[in-house]
Amino acid sequence: MKRIKVLLIEDNPGDVLLTSEALSESKFLVDLEVVNNGREGVDYLFSRGEFIDKTKPDVVLLDINLPLKTGHEVLMEVKDNSITKDIPIIMLTTSSVQDDILKSYQEQASCYIVKPVEVEQFDDFIKVFDRFCDTIDV
Repeated sequence: MKRIKVLLIEDNPGDVLLTSEALSESKFLVDLEVVNNGREGVDYLFSRGEFIDKTKPDVVLLDINLPLKTGHEVLMEVKDNSITKDIPIIMLTTSSVQDDILKSYQEQASCYIVKPVEVEQFDDFIKVFDRFCDTIDV
């Protein structure tokens, strides 16, 4: 079974729990790391501060509405750097606003998924996540 290192950048503890539980149903072995604001997300991805020993994740799940740096700010900073630009970033957010979706793709998000609100909808999230991870080299 393929092992995938996932960084979840999410400030809502309930969403962290639901996403973690959903990822446990993935066909991949998921090593999940969680940070809860945009600044920590950037520090993790650039191996700075308390994250100096962390290795780059295979995939990032990124919320838009984050404290300290928004998901859009994190996405732009990561994609604007030659060291991190190739890390696949999946926007996983409650926003279904067309402007957020278009802006995310313009900023080079790899995928955009609206967070499920019902537990049953997490099955759909995992199917999309698994299909996406099938396309990346790890």
